[in-house]
Amino acid sequence: MKEALTSEVVVMFVFSVGAFFLAMCLTPIYTHFAYKYKLWKKQKTIAVTGEALTVMNELHKDKIARHLPTMAGVIGVVSIAAITFLFNFDRGQTWLPLAALLGGAIVGLIDDIINVFGNSKDVAGLRSSVKFTMITLVGVALGWFFFAKLGYDVVFIPFLGNIHFGWAIVAIFAFIVVATSNAVNISDGLDGLSGGLLIASFGAFAMIAMLQGNYGIAVFCFTVIGALLSYIWFNIFPARFMMGDIGSFAFGTALGVVAMLTNSLVLLPVIGFLFVLEAGSSLLQIISKKFFHKKIFISAPLHHHLEAKGWPETKVTMRFWVIAIVLASLGVGLALAGGIA
Repeated sequence: MKEALTSEVVVMFVFSVGAFFLAMCLTPIYTHFAYKYKLWKKQKTIAVTGEALTVMNELHKDKIARHLPTMAGVIGVVSIAAITFLFNFDRGQTWLPLAALLGGAIVGLIDDIINVFGNSKDVAGLRSSVKFTMITLVGVALGWFFFAKLGYDVVFIPFLGNIHFGWAIVAIFAFIVVATSNAVNISDGLDGLSGGLLIASFGAFAMIAMLQGNYGIAVFCFTVIGALLSYIWFNIFPARFMMGDIGSFAFGTALGVVAMLTNSLVLLPVIGFLFVLEAGSSLLQIISKKFFHKKIFISAPLHHHLEAKGWPETKVTMRFWVIAIVLASLGVGLALAGGIA
């Protein structure tokens, strides 16, 4: 038993290190083409509610002037997909999160392409309604596979155990995909921020999967972590490039799917609490401005509000990382205490 566990742990770390080095090798290739073809992210000037984004653009005027390329998430997506497809033979546990990663990446890639190469009226990329519809369709397709092909229809509820939802699990699955992908996308606003939060979250779910004996899922999570570590190497302040929607939607979608596959959905708001907080602050700001014509935050999401209050970008990022690690540890502890792991 001990030898088998040791073997699985070694495989996890080999995959993680492999993804790290592959991503490191691919980064110069991406960087060459990104700067050659000027894949600069166009900064939004108008908020969802219609007013000018003066505060955020003032906070990041130096970053905007540097012309940072976007779509760097493609490095991680390609690295994870290549290693998972070629070497992770536990298809039953890895096909769905891999499909989630690629499905989210396609939606994000379309949005990024429109942002980079579209004319001035397309600065924001895809219209929110179109993007929402596309990621919802991805979620429904993945949810159907989860139910019809893998035969899962349960969600663990504390004190009640596993509750069977039948076909309704497809709707729940789709909602989680939409929520996590958008939450990660909203959090991707400071150098290194989303990458660090994702590493903590995937690390927690990797531990939960390993404790459950779901080693294929654990290996996938460690592969993601390896690729994200490479990304953070170049994305910490001052960033060389940005993840773009291709990365945030890919990683966010995969994170939600991993939570469903480990039957630890109830822990997702704990482990990913900062994603919830970031998305929630943006939603509250929009609701307050539309219905009450007042702002709750100086600028939303929360990380921009803290910047506007005078926190340096690096302080916001580092403190969010610390909180994310604490919450990830709490999530693993709750999984053990609650019988999920």
